[in-house]
Order: sequence, then C-alpha cells, then structure tokens
Amino acid sequence: MGSLEPVTFCVGDIMCTGQCSKIIAICLYVLAVLSIICNIMLFFPDFETKYAEEDRAGNNNTLTQEVKYMGGFIGGGIMVLIPAIHIHLTSADKCCANRCGMFLSIGFAAGGVLGAVYSLTVASLGLSNGPTCWTVNGQWEAPFANSNGSYLSNKELWDWCLLPKNVIEFNMGLFSTLLVAALVELTLCAIQMINGLFGCLCGTCGGKE
Repeated sequence: MGSLEPVTFCVGDIMCTGQCSKIIAICLYVLAVLSIICNIMLFFPDFETKYAEEDRAGNNNTLTQEVKYMGGFIGGGIMVLIPAIHIHLTSADKCCANRCGMFLSIGFAAGGVLGAVYSLTVASLGLSNGPTCWTVNGQWEAPFANSNGSYLSNKELWDWCLLPKNVIEFNMGLFSTLLVAALVELTLCAIQMINGLFGCLCGTCGGKE
C-alpha cells in the first residue's frame, strides 16, 4: 500500500502548496510592478515634468503630498516584490519546496501585508484629500483636503483646480488603481501565510514518479 501524500487546499482547489505559491508570486509580481508604475506616473501630472521639477527645486509645493509618501513604490512595490521573489522560490521544484522555505514564506508574506497596508493607506488618503493644484485663488493648495472625499462625487468643485490640467481625474485614476492593487496584494499575501503554514506542517508534496 502506497503512502498517502499530503494535500493542501488553496483558493478552493486541491493543489500542491508549491503550485499555490507560484500562482500567488506571479500575481504579486504583476501587482508590484503596476504599483511602481502608477506611483512614478503620479509625479508627472498632465504627463509634464515641470511640476516635479518645481516641487523638487522648492519653488512651489506643486505635487500632491501623498504622492511623495511613495506608497505605491515602497509599500505596494518593493515591500511586495521582495516577498514575491521568496514565495516564488518555494515553488522552484514545481512543488512546495521544503518545510523551512514554506515557514519563511509566512514571514515574507507578512512583510508583504505591511507593504500592501501602507500602499492602501496612502492611496486612500490621496483620494480623500484630493490633489495639490493651482486654484482659482491664485495659489498652489490642496482645496479638497478637508472634504473627506466628498469632492469625488461633485464634479462642479473640480473647476477649482486650473493646473495641472485634469489633475483630479489623473490622480483619481492612479490612486484608485493603487487602492485596488493593494487590496489584492493584501489578500494574496494573507492567503500565502495560510498556504505557507500548510506547507510547513505537511512538508513537501509531489506527483508520482
């Protein structure tokens, strides 16, 4: 009688914990790169470099404050990309590698959770406070900072921002993308923590040779 091989559950399907890790890692790669790209784009409203240059020179605070927190680059990007690499390595042998690797993946996934939470928080603040722009008052300011996001549903208020052109739509699109990406990253890293626990307890699993 052959020995029973350990089987774990991942996202509702019966599969090897290593296979689950591989799928999670690939998804995290895509989301991390997406977050980095979105954060970089936020530095160039209206696809212009002059606003970033002016802000860097200290002449004016022309960039939205939350953009400079680098939530998408550091949190949803680097802090998720590093765990994704380790999680992917646990499936290098097309299975769940070893117990130690799966155990370590729990810690790395927890780091990914922290990164995703940071990105999620910054993106939420960016949406809530709105952009920094040149307003009808003739100065650079964040006119919707105390609106608690109510400006999002009132397009009449958007006319307050004159420059950069379409900065509200620009920020909304990118911060919303970061928000969704962070939520998915958070979910995937949480799943990997559970998956890593199963892999650590059950050991490796493999198909018939």
